[in-house]
Amino acid sequence: MNLKNLLTEFVEDESGLTAVEYAIAGGLVVGGMIAAFNLLGENATAKIECLASAVNGVSTNCAP
Repeated sequence: MNLKNLLTEFVEDESGLTAVEYAIAGGLVVGGMIAAFNLLGENATAKIECLASAVNGVSTNCAP
């Protein structure tokens, strides 16, 4: 088979995911990204507050 036939078969293949399944998968990916950014944001804020306290001379026990 040549490349043109492979591409034609790929485009015409209907055994893959449907639009609804793509939407569900995309929603799960976006939800996971939002959760990760929220977690990273909270951890970053805590580290910045710890550094600010250290700069101000306040002795804090910041976990690594």
